[in-house]
Amino acid sequence: MPLRSTFTRFFQLEAASGLLLIAAAALALIINNSSLSWLYNGLLDTPVVAQIGALKIAKPLLLWINDGLMAMFFLLIGLEVKREVLDGQLSKPSQIVLPGAAAIGGMVVPALVYWFLNRDDPTALGGWAIPMATDIAFALGVLALLGKRVPVSLKLFLMTLAIIDDLGAIIVIAIFYSGTLSTLSLALAGACIIALIAMNRLGVVKLGPYMIIGLILWVCVLKSGVHATLAGVTLAFCIPLRTKNAESSPLLTLEHALHPWVAYGILPLFAFANAGLSLSGVTVESFTHHVPMGIAAGLLLGKTVGVFGLTWLAVKIGIAALPQGANWGHVLGVAILCGIGFTMSLFVGSLAFEPGVSDYAGMDRMGILTGSILAALIGYAVTAMASRKSAVLQS
Repeated sequence: MPLRSTFTRFFQLEAASGLLLIAAAALALIINNSSLSWLYNGLLDTPVVAQIGALKIAKPLLLWINDGLMAMFFLLIGLEVKREVLDGQLSKPSQIVLPGAAAIGGMVVPALVYWFLNRDDPTALGGWAIPMATDIAFALGVLALLGKRVPVSLKLFLMTLAIIDDLGAIIVIAIFYSGTLSTLSLALAGACIIALIAMNRLGVVKLGPYMIIGLILWVCVLKSGVHATLAGVTLAFCIPLRTKNAESSPLLTLEHALHPWVAYGILPLFAFANAGLSLSGVTVESFTHHVPMGIAAGLLLGKTVGVFGLTWLAVKIGIAALPQGANWGHVLGVAILCGIGFTMSLFVGSLAFEPGVSDYAGMDRMGILTGSILAALIGYAVTAMASRKSAVLQS
């Protein structure tokens, strides 16, 4: 498949998914703030049990979505990262410098903003990673509304930045958001990983064996105390991209098969399950509390300063150049759009402030929704203005 058509397909999927995410989140907010709120909460609290002999997994539906279906999302991210590292935008150092610098700034500065506003509250500090994330589907969905007025190079810059950002989020989750560890489950997970690596080295190209062992790996990681979604990333890194003979690439086959399911099914379902913030009793203080304020400020201001600042620095010291056809207004617009945390921020928030356990559960959603909505609106306006200015200069 030609590279250009691959990117075109990717952008079309991500743009449509972003718009669907908006609809799913809006529907959740409407239902949970109506007379049907009991149905919404009752659905998410529905106990779901899977048992084979002595092995039993019992969780409410919400956690099956967050721990189970989101593992498929992380599997897709892992496949995309591996492909980009071996064959794509991350395969050449020169291509990584600008989005890499932007991604680092976009992770570090929002975390510092959150820390500054919550530094006196040790419990609240657990949410420091919430504003670090960028929702690539949502951000590209907003960017897609501008159509051909935005250069393709700018979309590639945003996509690469968001992929590096996702990789950073995966590392943060693995290190800082794992629970009490089970030695036996970790040992079994390690055995699964060894088996996956062995299959890769032996040239196994059938996806079936990888998926079976991947399912076992997910169960072991779920029981180990490490977050279960990381099993998806690990599985992705073990699936081969290239084959010795004429067989189709297992990695590309699985990536293309998963993408529409994740874009049109899993992510909107996750958004619906996690964005249903109850506005009952919401006051001005609900927005100015240091937790939602730290998240919103981290997403809107931290992301903008971090992404734009390090992009500017990388260009000014001569180690990178602006995306072809883009101007500084475009970069500022994309930097603001990176403040749309949404999916990954909601996910990290569910780990940092566990519903039913943490006093701050739910507050994170207030900050995420506020920051993400403002970032979407302002980012769209700034990017549109930059595109109009660019068009006038070229005419």
